[in-house]
Amino acid sequence: MQIESGVSLKPYNTFGLPAVAHTLVRIASDADVRRVVDDPKLGRASKFILGGGSNIILTRDMPQLVLKVEVRGMRIVEERADAWIVEAGAGENWHAFVAYTLEQGCFGLENLALIPGTVGAAPVQNIGAYGVELKDRFESLDAVDLVTGRSVTLRAPICRFGYRDSEFKHSLAGRSVITRVRFRLPRPWQPVLGYLDIQRKIAETGVSAPDARRLFDWVCAIRRAKLPDPESLGNAGSFFKNPVVTPEQCRDIIGRDPAIVHYPLPDGTVKLAAGWMIDACGWKGKSVGQAAVYEKQALVLVNRGAAIGAEVMTLARAIQESVYGRFGIRLEPEPVVV
Repeated sequence: MQIESGVSLKPYNTFGLPAVAHTLVRIASDADVRRVVDDPKLGRASKFILGGGSNIILTRDMPQLVLKVEVRGMRIVEERADAWIVEAGAGENWHAFVAYTLEQGCFGLENLALIPGTVGAAPVQNIGAYGVELKDRFESLDAVDLVTGRSVTLRAPICRFGYRDSEFKHSLAGRSVITRVRFRLPRPWQPVLGYLDIQRKIAETGVSAPDARRLFDWVCAIRRAKLPDPESLGNAGSFFKNPVVTPEQCRDIIGRDPAIVHYPLPDGTVKLAAGWMIDACGWKGKSVGQAAVYEKQALVLVNRGAAIGAEVMTLARAIQESVYGRFGIRLEPEPVVV
């Protein structure tokens, strides 16, 4: 367990926003979490769990005890007749883990390639892209209770996964540190090809049955064409959730805006493309101070170089009001605002 004071968090959030942690503890194992819990001073402190910082907007300095999760390791746990079970430490880079599974011949995460962040943050957000969500591949996770110091293994029913949501954003928020996550990758592998961008790749290449490696490469190419690299332009990926509406609401919006991009869901509801709505309201390329809407993808807000959290949130609220005024839809931010 490594304890540091007065730590700048700018390198630890992909938006590159300035903030300082009064105290930061680097967590490399379950035992490190238990040491925090058992410490007379650290155990009583209010805590904030930090992974890759790809899904947070920092608007102030952090008086809480910041737990920087850096648990490492990747391995194949079990090879079953119907699935591979693959595990990664919560501090591992998510995209690197997806690449690792492909190298091991374990397929099923390729649609989730190039999503920024860590493995431990993935179940918190129930990350998803191009027709696959984490919950579709989830087996279980290990976590340490920040009150008792007890290690527990949690399966999907306890995690209560929803659209970009989980119990770690609700009753378990700030109460458990995820240390390892296991994934169930089904055998035989079946590609998920339903999304429009992937269908375009099929049309462009003439490859109607891509293997997992080709699908991985396609997803990486699609994301790189649309989304900025946080290393060169600070951002937190998609800033708003795609809203889900009833068929009646969708028909009403289509009646006013026939071109709106929408996706019917298995339960009968309809997912609307938030980026399309933001673009339709004229926000692409607009800015507030150093915070701006990305020119290539209206769903992404970016840091032009010296943005502060207040500028990002002022821009976000203006977009919300604009979209609500035109479509009657209130967009919800994906990142956690601190």
